[in-house]
Amino acid sequence: MHLRSPDDLRTLVERYLDELALSPELGGLEQAVRYPLESGGKRIRPVLCLAVGEAAGGEAERCLAAAAAVELVHAFSLVHDDLPALDDDDERRGRPSAHVAYGEAVALLAGDALLAEAFRLALSYPTPAVGRELAEATLGMIGGQYRDVTGSAGDLAELHRLKTGALFSAAVGVALWAAEVPEVEQRPWRAFGAELGLLFQIVDDVLDGDGYAESHGVAGARALADAAAERAQERLEAVPADTSVLAELVAGLASRTT
Repeated sequence: MHLRSPDDLRTLVERYLDELALSPELGGLEQAVRYPLESGGKRIRPVLCLAVGEAAGGEAERCLAAAAAVELVHAFSLVHDDLPALDDDDERRGRPSAHVAYGEAVALLAGDALLAEAFRLALSYPTPAVGRELAEATLGMIGGQYRDVTGSAGDLAELHRLKTGALFSAAVGVALWAAEVPEVEQRPWRAFGAELGLLFQIVDDVLDGDGYAESHGVAGARALADAAAERAQERLEAVPADTSVLAELVAGLASRTT
């Protein structure tokens, strides 16, 4: 089976999101719901989902709804994180945040709608496992955000395992369910997925100059990122499949500069 490149998978994701039919009940809110989805981004999580699906022997097209569901949850989290009550960010990806463009009330509703649409997609599969996987990750992400905003996070690694890592793990997990990989065969895949959130977060902190970069210094944080990338590659070696595209994604996460 020919494995598609990350760029080809990203094109699939973009096309799917562009053509995604939202619930007609949203009415005039639809424009605000689409707004955060149209702001670009690397689509790392859905591309990861499709790459896992293909590597596991499934069809990327079959995993598209699950991949989009993960991206919609991510978009929901960004819309809500930007609100004045949380991070109070007026800009996202070079343009006004949703609450600046549409007002706080509409942005709050748009985030709610993104979350609901995500679960509508996740529940389109014959197995409820896709939706369950996404729900558990979303709750972990929300729990991590709570720890962050209340200052109750004692351990930085645990905070990021929830706030960032949960959705990366879910991108792998939902792909396995969508590709109908038996649960008894999922362990090596999941061990790989568990390393990705930490890798992404450390590099993100290096780029932003906070978090791990602040606590360990830039050089120390880079060393942690390199170690996380090495562990992820080692986990891939235990996966009984062609993981060359996934290895490329890991290398890209480790070396990103934006």
